[in-house]
Amino acid sequence: MREIQLGTAEVEAVLEVETELAVRYRSVADPEFLDEADTWAQELPRGLRRHLNEFRLRESAGLCLISGHPIDDARIGDTPPHWRRPPHEVSPALREEFFFFLCASLLGDPIGWSTQQGRRIMHDVLPIPGHEDMQINSASAATIFWHTEDAFHPYRAEYVGLMCLRNPDAVETTYATLDGVKLKPDTLAVLFEPRFMIRPDESHRQPDLDDDQVDDPAQRMSIDRIRQMYEAPERVAVLFGHPDDPYLRLDPFFMDREGEDEESAAALDELIAALTDNLTGVALRPGQVLFVDNFKAVHGRSPFTARYDGRDRWLKRLNVARDLRKSRAARATAASRILY
Repeated sequence: MREIQLGTAEVEAVLEVETELAVRYRSVADPEFLDEADTWAQELPRGLRRHLNEFRLRESAGLCLISGHPIDDARIGDTPPHWRRPPHEVSPALREEFFFFLCASLLGDPIGWSTQQGRRIMHDVLPIPGHEDMQINSASAATIFWHTEDAFHPYRAEYVGLMCLRNPDAVETTYATLDGVKLKPDTLAVLFEPRFMIRPDESHRQPDLDDDQVDDPAQRMSIDRIRQMYEAPERVAVLFGHPDDPYLRLDPFFMDREGEDEESAAALDELIAALTDNLTGVALRPGQVLFVDNFKAVHGRSPFTARYDGRDRWLKRLNVARDLRKSRAARATAASRILY
C-alpha cells in the first residue's frame, strides 16, 4: 500500500481550497463544479499531486492511503439513517467531499450509476436498518466478501475511493492483491479465457429499482439491462492485461459456479484461495482517504454491530474512471458522469 501523510502546510492549503469551493458551490454534483474539478484539483499541494500521479501511472501498489485531513465531528453531525436526503439539502460534510473529489480527479473522473443511490456520484456508506445481512455497503452484520467493484460490468471503474468520516468500532476495509502470488501457467491460461459468469451484485438490484412506476425511460432501460445481465450473464475472463502482472475481474459471491467445467472450477478455486490467503485489512480513521485500484486489488469489509444511534460508521465513496470515453454509449451526454 502506498501511504501519503499530509504535512501541516499541506493541510492548510487544502482547507483554503475547500473554503473557496464551499462558498462557490452547494454540491460536488453542481455541473459547473464538475466541469472545473480537474482544474481545481491542480490547486492541491504539489506533493499530494505527485504521489497520486505516481500511484496512477506506475501501478506499483494496489491501494493508496492519504492521511492527515482533519474532521470536525461536531460540524458533520450525526451519521444519517439513510443515504437519501432532500435534493437541495447541503451535505454537512461538503468540505470533506470537495477534498475527496479533487483527489479522485487526479486519478480520473468520478462516475455514478443510474441504479445506485439515486444516481448520485458521491455515495454515503453507512448502515441502514433492514440491510444488515445483505452483500451491500449499507449492511453491517454480514461480512462483505472481497470483490472487484461492479465486476459484472464492462464499464466498471478503475478506482474505488473511500473517505472516512467516522469509524468508532475500527471496522476494517479488507483487501488483497496478487503481489507475491505465482499461479501455475496452466491456471493462468484458463483464467485469461472468457469462461466465467459474474452477475450484478445487490447494490444494482434493490427492490425499489424494479418498481414498474419508474417513468424515466432511460432509468427503465437501465433497470431492464441489469436484470438481463443477471439472468443471462456473458462469459468473461477473470484475469486480463499482462500475464506477468495481471489485472483482476471477479466477484466470487455473485459468480455462477454451476456451469463451470472441471478445469475452470479448479483454476478459479486456485485464484480465490491465493487472494484469500493474501487478505488483510485497514481500519480507516476519520479524515483518511483510501483509493483501491479496482484492476489490481479486491476489497471487502469486516462485520460490525450497528447501533443506529447517529454515531455509526460513516464513509463517503467514489467510483473513478480513467477514461470516460469508453462508457460513452452508456451516458446521456459526453459530459455526463452517470452511467445507464
